[in-house]
Order: sequence, then C-alpha cells, then structure tokens
Amino acid sequence: MNSSDLKNSVPPTRLGRRWHTSAFRWLFIYATVFVVSSVCLLGYIEVTATGAMEREADSAIRWELRYFDSRVDTQVASIVARRIAREHLHSDFYGFFGADGRHIAGNIATIPVGLKLDNVGEAHSLFEGRTLTLTQGASNEIVRVIGERRVDGTQLVVARNLADVENIRAELIKALIVGGILSLAASLATGSLLSLRQMRRVKEMQRVTLQIARGDLKQRLPVGGRDELDMLSSLVNHMLGEVERLMNEIKDTCDGIAHDLRTPLAHVRTLLGNLADHAQHWGDERANRMLDQARVEAESLLDRFRAMLRISEIGALQRRGGFDMLCLPDLIAQLCDLYQPLTEDKEITLESSVEDVPPVHGDRALLFEAFSNLLDNAIKFTPVGGRIRVELKATACGPCVTISDSGPGIPEHERNAVLQRFFRGEAARHVAGSGLGLGIVSAVMRLHDFELQIGSRNPGAAMTVECWLHTLG
Repeated sequence: MNSSDLKNSVPPTRLGRRWHTSAFRWLFIYATVFVVSSVCLLGYIEVTATGAMEREADSAIRWELRYFDSRVDTQVASIVARRIAREHLHSDFYGFFGADGRHIAGNIATIPVGLKLDNVGEAHSLFEGRTLTLTQGASNEIVRVIGERRVDGTQLVVARNLADVENIRAELIKALIVGGILSLAASLATGSLLSLRQMRRVKEMQRVTLQIARGDLKQRLPVGGRDELDMLSSLVNHMLGEVERLMNEIKDTCDGIAHDLRTPLAHVRTLLGNLADHAQHWGDERANRMLDQARVEAESLLDRFRAMLRISEIGALQRRGGFDMLCLPDLIAQLCDLYQPLTEDKEITLESSVEDVPPVHGDRALLFEAFSNLLDNAIKFTPVGGRIRVELKATACGPCVTISDSGPGIPEHERNAVLQRFFRGEAARHVAGSGLGLGIVSAVMRLHDFELQIGSRNPGAAMTVECWLHTLG
C-alpha cells in the first residue's frame, strides 16, 4: 500500500473540531435537554405560582363582595368612600355605578370594557376574576377585577392590585433566561473540558496508529481505564499482537526461502559459467547459446531474490538510523551524471531542471536507490530518439521531484497495480525486468512518509515524488 492508499483508507481526524467528538455531542445534547427541561419546570412553576396568587386575589375580592352584599344598597357608596380613604397602599380599587353606568363612588372611573358582572343572586364562587390594566392618573396598574350587579340595578366593581404577582412573574422570567443561559454555558464548558480530555487520548491513539500504519507493528494503543475507548484499544492491541505474529512468521518464511534459494542459485550460476568455458573448447555453438540463456535466467532469479530481500529490509524499517538532513539538488545532479552515458548510448535526450530547495530529512542511499529505479525505468521504456526530463522544484509544501519520459506511459487502471510486487503492465511485457523496481521505490517512499504519484505526459509517464511528510490528520 502506498502513501496515497494509506491516506485514502484512513479518514483524517480534525482534532480542533470538538463538535465531531462523541463526548462533546452527547454532553451538548444532554445539556440542551437539561436546559429545556429546567425552563419548562420553571415555566410551570411560574404559571402555577402566579395562578395561585391570582386565585388568592379572587378569593379576597369575593369576600369583599360578600361584605357589600350584607349591606343595604344605600350604604354602598359611603362604605366605598371610607375604604378608599383608609387605603394607603392602593392595593384595592372600588367602583360603584348606577344602573345606567353612571359613576357614583370609588376610584374606578368607568366599568372595565368586557367585564362580565355577576347576576343578582348568583354565587360569586362561580366566576373568576379578570386581569386588566387599570389607568389611575398617570400610571397604569395591573389588577384583578370582579364585578356584580345588585338588586336595585347598581353595579359594583372591586379590583386588587397584582403588582406583587407581576414582580414575582418578572423575577421568574429573569430566572428562566439567566438560569438557562448559565446552565447552557456551564454545560458547554464542561463538554469542552471533557472532550479535550478525550481528544488528548484520541490524539495519542492517532499517533500510535500512524506508526502502526507505517509498518511499526510493535506499537500498541494506550490503555489506562475501563471506558469504551480502553475496551476498543484492548481489542485492537490483541488483534495487533496476532497480526504481528503472523506477519513475522510470513516474513521469516519468505526471507528464509529467499536466503536458502539464493545460495544454490549462485552455485548454479557459477557452474553454468564454468560449463560455458568448457563448451567453448568443444565448439558446440548450440550448447553455448543454451548455457548463456541459462546463465541469464539464473541471474534474473538472483536479481529477484535480492530485490525481494531489499524490499523486506526497507519494509522492516531497519534503515531509519541512517536518516539525516540531505541536499536534494546534489543528489539529483549526481543521479543525472551517473545515467548520462547510458542515455547517450540509447540516443535518448536527458534534460534536468534543478531549483534550490531546502534540505529534507531522509536516507540518502535509499532515496538515491529509489530515484535510480525511476530513472532506470524511464530509460528502459523510452524509445530511441526519445526524451527524459528530471525536474526538482520547490513548492509551498516542500521539494518535488518529477521524472518524465516519452515512452508508452502507464494506463490509469494500472497505476496502483504497478507499485505491487511482480506486476508488469501490458507495455512492459517485452522489456526485461523482475517487476520489483517500483516495489522498492514504494517501500522507500513509505519509509520516508513521502508520496509517489503516477501521471502522464502524452506521450509518456511522469513519476512525481512529493518530498514532504504526508501524515494523517
């Protein structure tokens, strides 16, 4: 798997976007439900409390009306006047009117519009008061009002000030707003803190996972508790242990086969060489041709085993100790100088364009080997009279090396497959090779966290190496 496959197979995690964490989302949902529930509860308390106080005001007004019912009609006006004279807090208001609505006594000047009066002989408990705004001079008073029609046709209206009720309602509404905002803010702050803690754990898990994805199977996810993340980490660690064991067994088997077969093949090659020398004295041209072909096949097998062992060595991350800051312009210049005679022999034009780029951290020998494989492939597939261009340029992200040719190119559907071991495309069937060159390049790029991209030049192929870290997240 190359860097592009790895990047596409694991979705990046945006650690800064805490809304994407389950801890923050669940706590935000819980906080929203809690705040809504608290607001509903306070709202119910406000409705219940103010309703109870209004019923209490209605009860007090009914007692007032029952008192007036016990008095004769001619005494009502004087009683209203005395009540108003003794009322210093202006908590009660009275209005006494004639049958035609004419004001007789009291500080309520007119009968409130829409007020339904109790009929003569009806129990006052059958009617509820109404909350109205009463204009008293320059001020407006919120009052609770009940009125009755007396036997002689006169009308009596009694009202009680609801200033206390309105104050309580205002305080409860304020509590609803302020309490809701504070509860939501506290919940969001708590959610941020909890999600920050979780994200620290996730970030550490991501760091370890990246190392595992790069081939270090000895790494394990951190486990420090008994929550869901720790349960998942334990299962993944167990799986990684089994994967590491199986990979080591497979690797040891393959390496053992490669080592065991390489030595006999080397002996076979030597024996074939000795036999070819003797065959020259016999003068058998057919035998000489067959021996030469056998020696070529033996040499090809040895090259394959060497390449397989090289890929295994690079994949096992045994060369990170050789990493250092290196100068890419010098490396590219040395590469072009090395292959210039070979391109001249094939009558191929080799061009180079090298910009001044900052140093990169890597293994010079491995990178030189990878670029050599890319340039060697370009020379193999470029026809006589063709053109190869090696370009090193600086980008916003870092240095970028592109080796392009004018050969047949690589079809788009084969561009991922050519990076696998032993794969040879249709255009490469007639060219000698083991199909492992790009496998070595892919292993080197994966070790350096660089990315190899395969493009086209119409005609030809373009192999681009982005020489900067392509970490996830």
